[in-house]
Amino acid sequence: MRNNGRARGDQRSTRDSAPAVVSREAEIAEIVRRVGVDRSHSDVLIITGEPGAGKSMLLDLAVDRARSSGRRVLRTVGSESETHLGFAGLYQMLRPVLGVMESLPSRQRSALRAVLGLDDCAETPDAALVGLAVLTSLSDLAETDPLLVVVDDAQWIDRGTLDVLSFVARRMDSEPITLLVGVRTAAALPGFDRGYERLEIGPLGIEAANRLLDQQPTPPTGRIRVRILEEAAGNPLALAELARVAAVRQLEGSSIEGPLPLTDRLKRIFAEHAADLPEPTRRTLLLLAAAGATDAPAASMGLPEADDKVLVPAEQAGLVRQEGPRVVFRNPLIRSAVYHAASFEERRRAHLDLAELLREEPDRRAWHLAAATLRPDQEVSAALQQTAGRARRRGGYAAAAAALERAAELSPRGEDRARLLTEAAAAAVFTGQLGWVERLAAEVRASTDDPALTGEASLASGQLMAMGKHHTAAFTLLLRVAGEAAAARSPRVLDALAAAAVVRYYSGEEFQQREIQGLLSHVPDDDARAALHAWVLAVSDPSGAGASLGPLLPGLIAEAKDDAKRLTMLAIVSWLLDRTPLAARTFDEAFDRWQAHGPLPDGLGCAAGWTYLEQGRWAEARSVAADIAAMASSAGLHHAEACARALDSTVLSLLGDTAAARRLTAQALALVDPLESRSVAVFARRALGMAAVAEGDYDTAYTQFRSAFTDDGDPVHYHVSYTVLAELAAAAVRRGRRGDVTELLERSARRLGTGISARVAALIARGRALLA
Repeated sequence: MRNNGRARGDQRSTRDSAPAVVSREAEIAEIVRRVGVDRSHSDVLIITGEPGAGKSMLLDLAVDRARSSGRRVLRTVGSESETHLGFAGLYQMLRPVLGVMESLPSRQRSALRAVLGLDDCAETPDAALVGLAVLTSLSDLAETDPLLVVVDDAQWIDRGTLDVLSFVARRMDSEPITLLVGVRTAAALPGFDRGYERLEIGPLGIEAANRLLDQQPTPPTGRIRVRILEEAAGNPLALAELARVAAVRQLEGSSIEGPLPLTDRLKRIFAEHAADLPEPTRRTLLLLAAAGATDAPAASMGLPEADDKVLVPAEQAGLVRQEGPRVVFRNPLIRSAVYHAASFEERRRAHLDLAELLREEPDRRAWHLAAATLRPDQEVSAALQQTAGRARRRGGYAAAAAALERAAELSPRGEDRARLLTEAAAAAVFTGQLGWVERLAAEVRASTDDPALTGEASLASGQLMAMGKHHTAAFTLLLRVAGEAAAARSPRVLDALAAAAVVRYYSGEEFQQREIQGLLSHVPDDDARAALHAWVLAVSDPSGAGASLGPLLPGLIAEAKDDAKRLTMLAIVSWLLDRTPLAARTFDEAFDRWQAHGPLPDGLGCAAGWTYLEQGRWAEARSVAADIAAMASSAGLHHAEACARALDSTVLSLLGDTAAARRLTAQALALVDPLESRSVAVFARRALGMAAVAEGDYDTAYTQFRSAFTDDGDPVHYHVSYTVLAELAAAAVRRGRRGDVTELLERSARRLGTGISARVAALIARGRALLA
């Protein structure tokens, strides 16, 4: 099956054996329009559908049309076995054009080569640099010819690759690049689940299904035809495969009766096809199924009886097809059927054979060894731990967490198992999958009584819960972790209080401030953790901390130097204390040096956007909002997404796009409980007030701005409410409500006292002048 040994006619006949594209005129027209040669700007389309709906065939059509019109095509196909291998999809996509990296700036080139495993890297590659490197590479390729990038079976693309692709998709502008992504309907697609057009490939109607059956080599008739139509439910692949098996059974005089679910029946069909193949072919197919391999010689090199033609019978049976040098299963269901039709011992032997073949690829080798192992095995566990370390250094936190969890399962020692589960929980925080983190934390508690490990696992749960919308539960958990750590004199107390302070900021609850201060007063001074201590003080009580922290900030920032995480933390503290120029400079420095962050927004991640907004850098503020909204949405972190929507709506109000601002504000408020997320509620109401001002509706503006304070004039949120004082005063003048707001303004000044920042003092002074 060497590529140069096949005629073009052979390649085409293989594709023709798949179900024909029937009744997809609208979908084809849409795809053809997207890949037209005259396109001069970027485009993204998500193609969704159930397995067998025809997504891959439509993507094949797009590839053929693009190539025939002179477009360059890059393609990557997800593989279930490579889901946990960081950047495997990116390597597959860029492999044909690796030479383009040579023209990249050195830092981008180094970062990209590191995540692709082409170079060793002592530090975690900068995720932003990797994204920029890929964006630059694709833009360079598109300079001569329009570029089509196709991602198929995206539900199995590794998270690192998805993060890079979503980074690129958000920043493509005028480049003639089209990105087509095929994914199963029910699958989560981090980074692409909102903001992009979708083309749903639904089931065929009864007329189209009948036409497809009529095109089969032996069209079914009578009762069999009715049963096929019922069981296939409009799925093109199921229609074709059931018609094929019906023809065989009818020829043999056997029945195909039986109340099996459609998926089981399809798997049985595919397994029966495989059972009729020669033994070497079946063994090679099992290797392909176990490995997700795309190169037949590589998959079969461990079989002494295998040769170039070993997979020809499988190709003739319609199980696989050749795509250039690659051999792929015609459908994921075929691969699943081949794999599960084999006995466990056969699957185990296949994984061991692959592990032997992949000695030069330690990550793949480790997973194959794990798949072949049932009992605890220290050697395999150690190999998975090394895989996790490499994944973490590349920013592949999902891959790291999965490897650590499996390493724990295979660890012979209970204490090691608990430690590895704790590390897995910490890594899984960055995936945004709270259920996964909580399950891992529960396993830690079931595995050990060590308070350090159980506390660390609970802290991981609390840190992720803090970015959700259930703030009361998150705060309760984090405060318990902090209390236990304080009793044990563990430095973890400050980490727990730092996360609890974020919850306090989101919720605005006063009692939470008292709880935090009560524990913080028992934490000894530690110069090495001064930045984290400052964070807890500023986030939980910025007006109370301003006088003491303000003079210390420049020194703390200077000490942070190249530590991007500490710089970001101190930039947020600067913003909270209304040191906006210092905050902006520090954010800029942090982003330039950022080396090790996950795909999720940090607590108060929108602070960078608010800082840029206050400096008049509106485009950058919107960029921050877009990035956080995309990441938070894909991870299900409702509060973080709501913060981003509120930020973006504020900028849109200032730009005069009031309809879009109101739409985003409605989304923000719908994502949270305003009584539990007072910061978002006030930010959103302020945006609505600004939109009303832009439209000259001062009654609505006054109502929205006034809602930032209670009827008694107290702030709804201890930090955000004060930002609306001047705007409230201006609206009050228009409404004739000077007296009411004058008292509120003075009450705010008295409440803030000596802790008032220069910015808020200026807002109050402006309000007084307007009301005079």
